[in-house]
Amino acid sequence: MLDFLYSSLPMYQRVGRAAYKSDLETTVRLDNYFGNPHRSFRSIHIAGTNGKGSVSHMLSSVLQSAGYRTGLYTSPHLIDFRERIRVDGKMISKAYITSFVKDNKEIIKKLEPSFFEMTVAMAFLYFKWTKTDIAIIETGMGGRLDSTNIIIPEISVITNIGLDHTQFLGDTPEKIAAEKAGIIKNRVPVVIGESNEKTDPVFTAKVRETNSDICFADKRYSLEKVLPVADPGSLDFDVYRKGYPFMKQVSTDMTGDYQLKNITTVLQAVELAGRKNKINPGSLRSGLRNVKQNTGFCGRWQKIRKEPLVICDSAHNYDGLRIVIDQLTRLKSDKLHIILGLVNDKDVDGILDLFPVSAEYYFTKASIPRALDEHLLQKKASRGSLRGAAYRSVPEAYSSALSKAGKRDIVFVGGSTFVVADFLKISGSCPA
Repeated sequence: MLDFLYSSLPMYQRVGRAAYKSDLETTVRLDNYFGNPHRSFRSIHIAGTNGKGSVSHMLSSVLQSAGYRTGLYTSPHLIDFRERIRVDGKMISKAYITSFVKDNKEIIKKLEPSFFEMTVAMAFLYFKWTKTDIAIIETGMGGRLDSTNIIIPEISVITNIGLDHTQFLGDTPEKIAAEKAGIIKNRVPVVIGESNEKTDPVFTAKVRETNSDICFADKRYSLEKVLPVADPGSLDFDVYRKGYPFMKQVSTDMTGDYQLKNITTVLQAVELAGRKNKINPGSLRSGLRNVKQNTGFCGRWQKIRKEPLVICDSAHNYDGLRIVIDQLTRLKSDKLHIILGLVNDKDVDGILDLFPVSAEYYFTKASIPRALDEHLLQKKASRGSLRGAAYRSVPEAYSSALSKAGKRDIVFVGGSTFVVADFLKISGSCPA
């Protein structure tokens, strides 16, 4: 039945612009057809350029730990379509998907929704069917015109603003912020993860218009990284609120340094969520400590093996990759091997400028139509003195890197969510 959806509906992750729609008409018609299922559960809405997936999974884990039946809608998936729709960490069943498609082929053919529009409708109906208490809903792209933007959430969260999807959202931080601010609803409190002098005025103007309260997470919470007590695979930190100690020695299995910014956003969202939901400090600690176990999260600063150290990360735009590359180049190794693939609608030259010239590169492409040709990527990279061979597929690139890497080397796989997806399929390391 998934083959029917893949073959019948345009999917942005695969084909790009052809799948993009500039209004919510089809989404609303689908929602009406299914009886407005989004009104049957409470929700928290997450938008932002980077970090919204991590924030969504962390919030879901915290709410699960607090005893709530928690829905989670995210995109794209890495290995299995069912990753997009979860309740209490468990993926939507194959049987439900089969019956959904079988029962609704006629409306799908009639309305011709995009793949994303259909998936959102399926998720909302599934959350209603499973009697979900509260759902964490991640936008796909932007906010104002995103198919998820028919919900009236308890809290709206915007993680940060960077230059991504500029062909759809605008070519300045202010324009992109205005699109993300479209998820802000009347009298619904708003969390902004990272304040910025260019975009803050956009958000403050929007909340005046909607009579909403606004909280800038990084102005209220700060984190100080500490050495882990027991598990070197964890990220440990102390929490300060308004400059004063708030929580000591908190631990999470989300180990990328960039997660510190995301956790700040989560803490502010949890504080607001606590006004209507019972979330005690123990649930917060447990939720942050067990995100991967509770939600199946994978693909972000994920360590696959030790000798050589193999790390993959699905950061895929300039701002996200900048932080990842900074952490990567601070690790000690004899040599750095980078398996790199990009999609063809990104700022390729700008992204390539981030990567170290001292590494050995394995240029490749993911198995999607939007993937940038590996030879073209190799040619562009050579202009910036990045050297390496081109490979037809991620498995071929990884096999070559492993054959050349010594025990004290590092192999990094990234540049695109879809490169990481292809890699995880062969590594068997995604707990989906």
